[in-house]
Amino acid sequence: MRLRFLIVEGNSAEGRATYRIGYDKIASESFAATLRALAPDADCDIVFAADAGAAAPAALADYDGVFITGSALNLYDGGPEVERQIALARALFAAGTPFFGSCWGLQIACAAAGGRVFKNPRGREIGVARNIWLTEAGRRHPLLRGRPPAYDAVCSHLDIVELPEGGVALAANALAPVQAAEIAHDGGLFWGVQYHPEYEFAEVAAIIERRAGSLAREGLVESEDTALAVARDLRGLDVNRQAAWRLGLGDEVLTPQARALEIVNFIDARVRPLKSERGRA
Repeated sequence: MRLRFLIVEGNSAEGRATYRIGYDKIASESFAATLRALAPDADCDIVFAADAGAAAPAALADYDGVFITGSALNLYDGGPEVERQIALARALFAAGTPFFGSCWGLQIACAAAGGRVFKNPRGREIGVARNIWLTEAGRRHPLLRGRPPAYDAVCSHLDIVELPEGGVALAANALAPVQAAEIAHDGGLFWGVQYHPEYEFAEVAAIIERRAGSLAREGLVESEDTALAVARDLRGLDVNRQAAWRLGLGDEVLTPQARALEIVNFIDARVRPLKSERGRA
């Protein structure tokens, strides 16, 4: 029997329109393409959870796994577009459906379980998150099976989380105290990361291009032109590896399967076994 996945798009309608200008897919469509490549036996539905009146095509308990994408929203800004997504995450915990989130997905799950999300006082992390290390819990956790003690990952985030009761930090680096986590709440279990294992390089390159002026004003790069040059290097990595040496990137970032290891582990260690236990295999 095929896997049935729900992908929760984290962006508002305005955010989706902006995303498509720089990239040929919105975040949920890109995530779906990654999932189909990793699990060819998967069918994917998409819900625009920020939108008024949005609803999943099926009951949450009918899905084998749910994935929450990144977003240009900031949780601490509040508003209905944020509150709808927190409510959905609470419903996922209550339904007991396995769910995974990257970046915004981790932040939403954290807030839904009583944790805190705030602007990182150390600033933005974008492009590639460097020297992420496994915590003691992370070294034993199936989400990070196959990761070395320290690794890099594709990323784009300004905000970070403070985990709620029931949350366990699995990985961290110098810029973010929680780079991967498990959150148990209300009978459900969430696995997630602050980085983006679902991304192609072209996707994060489009984000850097869109934010080039902001990155220069924040002092992350010398100028807008410097940001655009980094984006060109990253965009080229999807078709060749000529910029890999300049950027100091290893196979855990360059190889699509290795880059998406957390998603592979989530499907193999959480989704498929639970599907079997539910009698759906």
